[in-house]
Amino acid sequence: MLERDDDRRIRIGMRLWELATRSSHALRLRQAAMPSMERVQSRVREHTQLAILEQDEALFLERLSSPESGSNVTRIAGRLPLHASSSGLVLLAYADRALQERVLSGPLMSVTSETITEPSLLRRKLAEVRTIGHAVAPGYIEAVSTGVAVPVHDETGDVAAALSVVLRRDAPTEPALRELFAAAREIERALGGRR
Repeated sequence: MLERDDDRRIRIGMRLWELATRSSHALRLRQAAMPSMERVQSRVREHTQLAILEQDEALFLERLSSPESGSNVTRIAGRLPLHASSSGLVLLAYADRALQERVLSGPLMSVTSETITEPSLLRRKLAEVRTIGHAVAPGYIEAVSTGVAVPVHDETGDVAAALSVVLRRDAPTEPALRELFAAAREIERALGGRR
């Protein structure tokens, strides 16, 4: 189940990885999303990411990039605070009220000077995300980037994930949002949704 690397550190072994992968809801979501993510990435030519809500953070299941893609700190299996990224904002906006209140009452760490750290402002931003159906986060993680994200609903209609693109700060967001919305609908259909 576990194995040691050359530096004598313990890591997950192949058998444990195999068992976890077979039973993973996240794997099903990732597999359903990959064709649509590839299409978004090929058209937008920037980092395209899939994140889920996990232990009050945005956990990134996949990230597709090209050599021309701009700056991005996200990595596969990496986490970001919910209030500090476009994916996190989408996940938090559609999360249950108890989780929202827990995040709003906790410390809201500043990642950059653009990150929302004031609970009342974050509350307004979450309401905006629910109203317009997507999040735009200019400079929240890196001053040179803007994250844009849309929700992906599962077969029950709940938000299962956030699909996002990380653009250069001065890039228009509308073309990326059009691609993201189309991809989210395709992923929802692949998951058995009726939207």
